[in-house]
Amino acid sequence: MKVGRQSKIIELINKNDIETQEELADLLTKAGYNVTQATISRDIRELKLTKISVDDGKQKYIVLNNTETGLSEKFVRVLKDGFVSMDMAQNIIVVKTVSGMAMAVAAALDALHIQGIMGCIAGDDTVMCVIKTTEETVIVMEKLNKLINSKSL
Repeated sequence: MKVGRQSKIIELINKNDIETQEELADLLTKAGYNVTQATISRDIRELKLTKISVDDGKQKYIVLNNTETGLSEKFVRVLKDGFVSMDMAQNIIVVKTVSGMAMAVAAALDALHIQGIMGCIAGDDTVMCVIKTTEETVIVMEKLNKLINSKSL
């Protein structure tokens, strides 16, 4: 559940201005994750989250450069752990996942910034990725296959 929780943290950080660990814990609890302050602290450290100042003098957590090796490896691990299959329908890739992992896989796909993916929508066990063009869909599927079938991690 750690991978799913950490993916949810990234999703929450990207969608909300979260200033404290307590705010993050509250949002995770509302999302169905039972967490302690120690767990939050450890996840923040492992995900290499940092705080930045925002306009009103407050601070918020952000994910450091998602292209860093450590973070990219985490996203690829989420993708591998949740992936079952994929198929294309013109410029849409439909990714089947392990039940309950679609949100984590969609967050990982978004965070990996794979060229061509415009965005992902997730249900319980299905992710729909919109690709810019039908031609790019094949290229994106090849990239995803390489990530999923890579021996590293």
